[in-house]
Amino acid sequence: MYLKSLTLRGFKSFASSTTLQLEPGITCVVGPNGSGKSNVVDALSWVMGEQGAKSLRGGKMEDVIFAGTSGRPPLGRAEVVLTIDNTDGALPIEYTEVTISRTMFRNGGSEYAINGNTCRLLDVQELLSDSGIGREMHVIVGQGQLDGVLRATPEERRGFIEEAAGVLKHRKRKEKALRKLDATQGNLTRLNDVLTELRRQLKPLGRQAEVARRAAVIQAEVRDARARILADDIVSARSVIAEELADETALKERRQAVEQAIAAAREQETELEDQLREDSPRLSAAQETWYSLSGLRERIRGTAGLANERVRLAAVEAEDQRVGREPEELEADARRAQEQLEQLSAGVTQATESLEAVIAERNEAETAYTAEERRVAGLLRAAADQREGLARLHGQVNALKSRATAAGEEIGRLTAAREEAENRAVEAHREFTNLENQIAGLNAGESGLDEELETAEDALAEITEHLASLSAQSQEAERQQAAFAARKEALELGLARKDGAGALLAATDEISGLLGSVAALLTVRAGFETAIASALGSAADAVAVDHLDTAVSAMEKLKSEDLGRAGMLLGGGEVDDSTWPGLPDFATYAIDTVDGPAPLQGALRRLLFKVAVVDSLEQAQELIRHAPDVTAVTHDGDVLGAHFAAGGSTSKQSLIEVQAAISQAESDLERARHTLERLRFEHEAADAKRVVAQERVDAALGRLHESDATMAAVAENLGHLGATARAARGEADRLAAAIAKAEESQAGDLSGLAELEDRLAQAEAAPEEEPDTALLEELADKASGARRAETDARLALRTNEERARALEGQVTALFEAAEAEREARVKAKERRERQLREAETAKAVILASDQVLARLEQSIAQAAALRAEIEASRTGREETLRTVRVQLREQIAELDGLTDSVHKDEMARAEMRLRLEGLEGRALDELGLEVDTLVADYGPDQLVPPITVEGEDDSLPAEPVPYEREAQVKRLRNAERSMAMLGKVNPLALEEFTALEERHQFLSEQLDDLRKTRQDLLEIVEEVDAKVEQVFTEAWYDVEREFQDVFSRLFPGGEGSLILTDPQNMLTTGIDVEARPPGKKVKRLSLLSGGERSLVAVAFLVALFKARPSPFYILDEVEAALDDANLGRLLDLYEELRANSQLIVITHQKRTMEVADALYGVSMRGDGVSAVISQRLREEETAS
Repeated sequence: MYLKSLTLRGFKSFASSTTLQLEPGITCVVGPNGSGKSNVVDALSWVMGEQGAKSLRGGKMEDVIFAGTSGRPPLGRAEVVLTIDNTDGALPIEYTEVTISRTMFRNGGSEYAINGNTCRLLDVQELLSDSGIGREMHVIVGQGQLDGVLRATPEERRGFIEEAAGVLKHRKRKEKALRKLDATQGNLTRLNDVLTELRRQLKPLGRQAEVARRAAVIQAEVRDARARILADDIVSARSVIAEELADETALKERRQAVEQAIAAAREQETELEDQLREDSPRLSAAQETWYSLSGLRERIRGTAGLANERVRLAAVEAEDQRVGREPEELEADARRAQEQLEQLSAGVTQATESLEAVIAERNEAETAYTAEERRVAGLLRAAADQREGLARLHGQVNALKSRATAAGEEIGRLTAAREEAENRAVEAHREFTNLENQIAGLNAGESGLDEELETAEDALAEITEHLASLSAQSQEAERQQAAFAARKEALELGLARKDGAGALLAATDEISGLLGSVAALLTVRAGFETAIASALGSAADAVAVDHLDTAVSAMEKLKSEDLGRAGMLLGGGEVDDSTWPGLPDFATYAIDTVDGPAPLQGALRRLLFKVAVVDSLEQAQELIRHAPDVTAVTHDGDVLGAHFAAGGSTSKQSLIEVQAAISQAESDLERARHTLERLRFEHEAADAKRVVAQERVDAALGRLHESDATMAAVAENLGHLGATARAARGEADRLAAAIAKAEESQAGDLSGLAELEDRLAQAEAAPEEEPDTALLEELADKASGARRAETDARLALRTNEERARALEGQVTALFEAAEAEREARVKAKERRERQLREAETAKAVILASDQVLARLEQSIAQAAALRAEIEASRTGREETLRTVRVQLREQIAELDGLTDSVHKDEMARAEMRLRLEGLEGRALDELGLEVDTLVADYGPDQLVPPITVEGEDDSLPAEPVPYEREAQVKRLRNAERSMAMLGKVNPLALEEFTALEERHQFLSEQLDDLRKTRQDLLEIVEEVDAKVEQVFTEAWYDVEREFQDVFSRLFPGGEGSLILTDPQNMLTTGIDVEARPPGKKVKRLSLLSGGERSLVAVAFLVALFKARPSPFYILDEVEAALDDANLGRLLDLYEELRANSQLIVITHQKRTMEVADALYGVSMRGDGVSAVISQRLREEETAS
């Protein structure tokens, strides 16, 4: 097995696709410093699964992707493909050639593939570890790793030997198995705990399951009894509904007959009402005529009577008919009445004087009577008090004395309390003043806190605004990233080939020699894509093949499978460009702007033979005139030659342009990602600043709140003190009022005490006999006579006053009557003259009235007859209408009764239907049975099975019995009582118990299996340990032997050995290195020179290589610190290693190059991209 080829594309400095064809033996990679030689070693390490970015000389894994230069943009991915020759079957895979590839994308994604099939990193490591190439990569010795071998711990050196011996993989698997065993132990512990808990739950759950089992039997009885009772109710309800339907039919028939009779009566009523409505206008007209004629007759009669009266009155003599008194007589009577009025006025004055004298006498008599009455009452009260007992008076006196004393004490207490309240008010006022001063200080300090908060909020607002700006920029960057990604995807879709070329590209596994799409293989300098696409023409869209035979095979496949047509560009061939003419400064040969794989270089030179790129058609024309055998192509794609030209408006983009656009889109996408990452970093930093600013704002706000809280507390205390002061002042005022009230009460008590003491003294001094009331009675009679005299005087006064007022009115009336009589006599004369004139007119009216009355009597008789006829007809019809309406009312009443009956029946039937629906709903809801099924299976016509409820009488019949509702009701009650006696039932207990029991059994079996598996694993681990110990021991002895041999060859006369740190434990022992160069006694490696340390490390690695050979080794400048003598000894070892292994050496030493079988030169081009030149040496030496 050996490394056959290594292809790098976009890996570090290898921007273009670069392939190194490796050979068995020694391959040297040479080149100046910084040319990218060590990148080849990094690529080999990376493709074989290296995960440490520092091991690849980078900061992060994305650093392996070509980062771009001034002349080339960065790429979006890095890809390394390693091809291994597996002819000898060293790798455990059924392929003679194994290809391992790894791809890394800018977004951090990574892909692995073995022979083109996507796989995991673990798959790659497992595949290589079976050939002695483990995760530690001891076969790859990079720069600086020699000293790392010496600085390694003994355990790390042991790892090198284990990896070379192929047991490191088993140790890792063993450690993984032991970790799983540890986890299994935890699972075992948890399983034991679970099983213990399950066993603890099983017993009570079993009891619950037994109760649930009994409850299920009882519930079955309850369900059966309920079903039968419910079925009986449903059957009964249906029977009732059927009977009510029959009754309702008869009622409806009777109601229909009554409705028909009512309809006929209504028709008759309507007809009579129409006739009456027709009679009403006629009767009204006849009555109106009769009334009009009768009224006219009465008016004429009245007129004739009035005329007769006027004639009669006119005949009476007016002068003789006057009976009124003369005006002079009336005036004489008025004067006499006026004289009487004057006399009555004098009497009124005298009566008033008499009344005043009588009132004075009455007041005097009443005063004397009142004084005597008070004196007698006092004597009577004193006698009564004396009779009631002097003890009560003494008690009252003592009580008032006590109250007066208590009032004095209360006044003293209130006075002390008032003084205390006044003191409190003064103290509260003083504290109130102090707190006011404190609030003034807090207000002064809070202004500074406000300024601090405002400053912090301004800073937070500024940072928040900056954050918003960064968010907007991030959104814009995300939008651009999405746009670039979408453009890249769209362009990549444009590269998808659906013609014959696409079919060939999909068949690379079937046809060997297919290199891929020409557009994908070529790298064109930026800005030259259109020109190169025009120069290549259809070849730009062709498929690259390595040989003519491959092209023939491809065309045969296209024809045989009818896949369409495809252009193919054949590799190989050389073109001599030394004869090409020189170009002016404005022109560039197209071949210099294109880079591609080595097999296509000749083909490209043929296609771009003497093709130069210029900026414009004018320059192209000038170039053709200067060099006619050159073909010019402009950047716009216009082609101009001496005998051919092509161009015009923009045509469809070629695949080369699309590929360039994809590269540009990848570059733009990468820049957008970098911008987005930068903005996110800035956003995080700004967000951190915002958090700090927010904390400052919160702190300032907190201090302000604390100040506010302090001020609020002080203000609250201030309010409390103010309230306290006011309360104390109010209390002092209330106490002062209470003192005044108490003093007033005390004064009242003292006054009452003095009165009671006087009464007591009178009661004690007064005799016990009754007082004399003769004087009182005499005074009472005298007062009564005075009141009667006053009444008589008042009555006489009122009488005289009334008579005076009457005479005064009579005098006025007589004078007015005399004046009115004079006026009446003048008017009577005028009226007499007018009556005589009217009498003549009245005579003529009387004569005409007699003639008109005769004709009116005839007309009135005719109108009365017509009215009587119409009234008789109307009366008959009204009587008939009344009869019809009476019958109609009776029929309507009957109909209402029938309707009510029908409605009541319908309501009862609806209620019964609702009840039936409820019963049917219960059948479905409670029992889950359809109604028909319930009635069929549990109806009253069905036999009832024997009762099986536990605890019932065993003498009950065991055979089915007929249905009896009372028995089923009793059965239901007994079952419900039994159910209640069971208490709380877990309905899921049976299922839970069964499930828990099954789980317990399953977990017990699993526990046994786990224990057995654990024991088996432990036995396997012991076997692996024994095998590892055996293999490691053998490898150790072989490496130690080879180390001594190699060390003695590298250090002639010196001594070197490998020492086990713990020889008794070969499974964990470490390895130390002892080295003593010739002529020195030191064995510590730290005391050796740099070259000696390098040789010791090389000796260790070579001993490892020789003891357990690996198919290949990669050595990166391991001999850089060696002199010529030591280099020669090392090269001798290289020669020995070449016999069994492939060596890839990165070197600057010329002598190392001389022993190489193949030589690769790596150089850095002007655009910052590494280029490789190969040279096979052994065949040339053999040929020479």
